Amino acid sequence: MTTTYKGGCACKAIRYEISGDPLRSVDCQCRDCTHESGTGHASHLVFLRADVKLTGTASTWEMTADSGNIKTRGFCPTCGSPVFMTFKAKPDIFSVRAASLDDPSVYKPQVVVYRASGYVWDNIDKSLPNFETMPPV
Repeated sequence: MTTTYKGGCACKAIRYEISGDPLRSVDCQCRDCTHESGTGHASHLVFLRADVKLTGTASTWEMTADSGNIKTRGFCPTCGSPVFMTFKAKPDIFSVRAASLDDPSVYKPQVVVYRASGYVWDNIDKSLPNFETMPPV
């Protein structure tokens, strides 16, 4: 069953509508995600780019992942909310922050990545499959 996911930034200047189910739902404890989120991890839903309709203009910044691949993070230039992430090596993939969903309660994490970077105070579900770093694709 295909679901429609809607969301955007806090001030609603950036909006998305995604007609498709996530390929994966990930809690990431890498240092890049903890810096951006301001807490112990970031929660992402990963979709096919073709299923995403994005409106508004995001500010972006690029960073190099541990793999050497370039990640582009999109955020609202008005309210500063982080909204999405894209990947130069995988242009068909589009990741949104779970907190940016209109209904974040629909987020159900499937896996934890970068567990090795996690903090003991970040109480992520220990029963989830987890990887010390990023698992191979």
